[in-house]
Amino acid sequence: MSKSLYRPETTILLMLIKECRTEAGLTQADFAKALDRPQSFVSDIERGSRRLDVIQLRDVCQVFGLTLIEFVMRLENKIAESQKQ
Repeated sequence: MSKSLYRPETTILLMLIKECRTEAGLTQADFAKALDRPQSFVSDIERGSRRLDVIQLRDVCQVFGLTLIEFVMRLENKIAESQKQ
C-alpha cells in the first residue's frame, strides 16, 4: 500500500465530494456556511490540502443529504469503476 497522500483513491474521493456538492446545488460558500466553516475550508478540502476525519466527513455527508454509508458506497463504486479501466 502506498504511503502517498495522493493515491488514486484520494483523487476519486475529492472528485466525489465536489460532485455531491454540485448535485446538492451548493456553491463552496453555501457548503461552508452549512458547515459553519470559512469558504477556504471547503476549498482546501476540494483541492486536497485538507484531510477530513470521519466525524467531519459525516458532517459533510449530512449537508449533502446523504448518510456516511451512502457516501462510502458511492466512493467504493467509483473506485471499483476506475480499477476496471
